[in-house]
Amino acid sequence: MRLILQKTNERRSTLSDNDNKIKQLVEQALSGNKTSMEHLMDHFYNDVFRMVYYRLSTRMDAEDLTQEVFMQMTKSLPNLKDSSLFKPWLFRIALNRVRDFHRKKNILSFFGSTTEKGVVASVNADSFFDPSKNIMDKEFRVQLRKFSETLSRWEREVFTLRFLDQLEIKEIVQIVQKNENTVKTHLYRALKKFRGNRELYSLLLGE
Repeated sequence: MRLILQKTNERRSTLSDNDNKIKQLVEQALSGNKTSMEHLMDHFYNDVFRMVYYRLSTRMDAEDLTQEVFMQMTKSLPNLKDSSLFKPWLFRIALNRVRDFHRKKNILSFFGSTTEKGVVASVNADSFFDPSKNIMDKEFRVQLRKFSETLSRWEREVFTLRFLDQLEIKEIVQIVQKNENTVKTHLYRALKKFRGNRELYSLLLGE
């Protein structure tokens, strides 16, 4: 028990140190330090790319959109009022870009300008919980997409942010602009449905 508490405290300390580092980089970038701005981009590139790629159909689209996110970040950073909220602020930019992408794609599809489907399911992952590991096979992806269709909009959004994007509850609150109790309620309902999906749950556990 003592060892578990020690590891928990060490993790919290590491997270706190990282948060302080990010806050310092943001403040330096706001003062015009280009090197700090580049460090912020390097630090969050993989996280933003992963978030975008989950929600798009191709790597090329994800790479292009990720670049757009960081261009918007650079342009809009002076509007950030609290440097400690940089991460959820950046992720909100990414989500808005993804929504704009799907909206535009839907319009083009409606007018016959593209042969692709208008909207890709929100949960379109190539891995689960740990995107750096290619552990999710085709069957799991199919089942996950089907599962996402059983969720309400906010259940799907919160579930994806928590378990695919691996964000903390407090960060999700900032991104979706809803209070913590509401976020937890949506998450609870999504998890209940997820655990009730025996086929998907078994695939995740490797059974």
